[in-house]
Parts: sequence; C-alpha cells; structure tokens
Amino acid sequence: MAARVASAEETIAIERATIDSGTPSAELMRRAGQRAATLIASKYEKAARNGVVIYAGPGNNGGDGWVVAEALSKSGFQVRMIETAPPRSAEAISAKDSALKMTGVRIEKDPGDERLIVDALLGTGSSGAPRGDIASAISEIEKLRSAGVTVVSLDVPSGLDATTGVHEGSVSADSTISFGLAKRGILVAREVCGAISIVDIGLSAVDPMSRLPLLVDDEWAHSRIPSIPVDAHKGTRKRLAVVGGSSGMAGAAILSGQGALRSGIGLLDIYCEQESIVSIHAAMPAAIVHPWPESPEAIASLVEKADCVALGPGLGKNDDTRRLVERILIAWSGSVVLDADALNVFEGDLASLVKLLEGRDAVLTPHPAEMGRLLGLETAEVVTNRFDIGVAAAEDSGASILLKGSPTVVFAPGGARFVCASGTAALATGGSGDVLTGIVATLLAQMPEGEDRAAHAAACGAFIHGRAAERCRFVRGITLEDVLQALPVAWNERPVSLPAGTLAELERHA
Repeated sequence: MAARVASAEETIAIERATIDSGTPSAELMRRAGQRAATLIASKYEKAARNGVVIYAGPGNNGGDGWVVAEALSKSGFQVRMIETAPPRSAEAISAKDSALKMTGVRIEKDPGDERLIVDALLGTGSSGAPRGDIASAISEIEKLRSAGVTVVSLDVPSGLDATTGVHEGSVSADSTISFGLAKRGILVAREVCGAISIVDIGLSAVDPMSRLPLLVDDEWAHSRIPSIPVDAHKGTRKRLAVVGGSSGMAGAAILSGQGALRSGIGLLDIYCEQESIVSIHAAMPAAIVHPWPESPEAIASLVEKADCVALGPGLGKNDDTRRLVERILIAWSGSVVLDADALNVFEGDLASLVKLLEGRDAVLTPHPAEMGRLLGLETAEVVTNRFDIGVAAAEDSGASILLKGSPTVVFAPGGARFVCASGTAALATGGSGDVLTGIVATLLAQMPEGEDRAAHAAACGAFIHGRAAERCRFVRGITLEDVLQALPVAWNERPVSLPAGTLAELERHA
C-alpha cells in the first residue's frame, strides 16, 4: 500500500476522522511510537548501544517520544529523557506515566555520552519559528549532531512546517519517521529530513485518504511499467517521433532521443531543423532523422508512423515554431508529450492549446516558470502551491500535467495526483527535462489504454528519471550522460522489501 501525501491541516483532519471512526487518540500514539521504536532499534542498533536520549516537547509529539522511550527500554536500551516542559494532553501524560512506571527510563536535564538522539519536540501541528526552551533544545541537538551524534526525528524535524517545508531554526535530522502520511513539508525540505520512512498507524480506512496525492514508490511504478515480451520486435516496442532540435539546440533533441532509446522505444524518429541533422545523426545512429515536417505530405508521413509524438525539446520559441506545433497537433490525434518550447509558444494562451489537445492522451511537462507562463502566474506562486496548482488546469485541459521540481507532482484530468520524490540535484542541469520527455513519451507510447494512462506514464517516468539520478550516488561530477547510463539499473531494479508496517522509504542523497 503506497503512502499518501498531506498538509498539516489534512493530516489533522484525517487523524480526527480516524478517531471519530472508533480508534482512540491514545491508540494512534501507541502505534506511532512503537512503529518508530521498531525502526530505530533495527536501523540504529549500533548507535543506540551507548544509550538513547529523547528530547520530548509538551505536545503529542512528546507523547510519541515517551512511547518510543518505553518500547526501547523494554528492548534493552538505556534511555534518558529530556523534557522542555511537562506533557499537556491526557494521552501524552499517560504515555509518560507508563514509561516511568514500567521501565528504567529516567528524566535528566542534560544529555550524556549517548550517540543517538530522538527528536520528539514539535510535530505536525506546530508552525512558526521555535521559541524559548524548544529553541534551546534544538540548538543543543544541532551541536550534538555536529559532533557526530545521530538524530532521528519523529513525524517531522522539530521546527519544520509540515505544509510548506519552511525550516528556519529547525532540527537537521539524519532520519525522519513520518506517521501515517508523508507530510508535504518533509518532501519539500528533504535536506533537513535525512532518510525518510513513512510508517502505518492505521489511518488508511478513512475516506479523505483517497483524495490525497499518492507518493509514487518503486512497487507502484514497476507494477505499472509495461513489460517487454520475449518475442517483442521494434514494432511492438512502438515508434516515437520527437520534434525539436532547432539550429544551435540539437542537444535537446539528442538528449530526448537518448532518453527514449534507453527506455526501450522500438523506433525513433527525430524531426529537426536542417542545420541539426548531421549532429543528431552522429550522436544517435539508431535514430531516423528528418527535417521539420513543413509540407502537408511530410506531416502526413509523421502521423502515419508514430505511436506517440513528443514536441518541444530545443524547438525554439517564435511564430514559425508555434505554427509547426499547431499543424502537427491538428493532423495528429494520438498521444502527445509537450515540453519546453512547445509550451512556451502558448504563453498566456492556454485556451488555444486546450482546443488543440482535445480528445487525446496528453502530458504537459512544465517546470514552475513554464507553468506560471501558461497560467499567467508568478513562478513563486506556482512553487508555493505546487501540490494543488495543476488540479484545475488538468481538469480544464484534459491533459495530465507533470510539474517538475522537488518533489515533482503529476496532475490527472480526473483529479488524481501523484508525487514523485525520487531524484537528486544532479538533475538540476540543462537538458534534464529533455531526457525526461523521452522517458515519458516512450511509456505513453507503450502503455495500454486505461484510466489515467497518461498520468501513470508521467508519474512512472518521473520516478525512473529520479531513480537513475540516485543510482549515480553523487551530484558534483555527475552529468546527464551518467544519468542516461544509470537508466538500465533504474528500469530493472527489483522493488525493495520494506520493514513490516512501513508504507514507504526515501533514501538520503547529498
């Protein structure tokens, strides 16, 4: 079961719905603390041998910390508690009383020589910069982490806004264990969250869950990526036409084509400006390279051959390229992926693009600035509202929208949303989106008909693109050639078996 992604407000509403449906709040706290303790004991056993210090705040996040303290103590670990204030809620008070009565947990003012810290100061409901004793405790945790102590945060790193990811004055964790849902903020601010685990605490049965974005993981993606049969030939692996590569921008079409070839496309046609033909031929002997289809006969030839058309990589933005895009979309009624300049030529005129896309599977792949141009919004507004900004546009256009970024969010016309948090900053370089276009277009060409076909192609493509970057391990020294070389591993790796009760795990990458 894949994890869902939620804001702080959505998390609180779903927890309330779970409680109203018959699960006591204290039971949710018990499940959260015990799941966290199990992960901590298994992943950080070596660090915990010298004892564990848990910083507990006065709210329910502190109550989770007390449950963790009791569970770890019963497992044989020495646990020291540091309270910034006594617990306030009945559930947290009960958790503290149980830990002190049933175990050797002790309350101290200062940490000792422990090598593992559990941060249970502030949870999902907190907002604003930490203050007072909480801020002092965070400062102390940060000093200990700088000295080599491992820090595990419960639900969110204390001081991080669970909705926005703003984290001024927050804990910087080596690992974050999020309860029931992947909080939006930890996906935005992964640099202070470390490795992320989402553990099941029994929220899945309540109705609002199904309306939340789904966090794409390897099991979900690989279950939807179409297999290539043993008796496949180039025709069954489908044919892709990439239209781009204007003079001086042949590289964009090359990268898109290489992304498609390394994703399993059977036949690849590149349509480019005349000046780019030789360089594209030299870079990709497997591709069939043509000049841009400007005559009716050339356009007819393109649409007769293709299973999917990708428009935009290195196309250029001018009246001529807009007319080229329009003529192809009028003649071709099949699946399309529009990227870069194929979107930019419709700046401020999304309505015209919508008319051209009507009645087909389509994926638009804007980055935030391109999304802003299409919608007439500032880039900052798109970034701030990245989890919601494409809902209406996808519904109105009938196209799936892949909004690039960290994380990437895919919006389906029917309202479904998919969040892809794979990837590293190695993808933050020119041409990365062109590789992604080739990957997504290949999947769209090969995927069988079905609901949200285009959105699934986009989500799976974004996930694999990110996994290839992760397989490169580093950021500095990595080029898109390395990412392309890593695609075979990303496509063919087997889904990881997660610990019992774990919904998803995200690796930490520098």
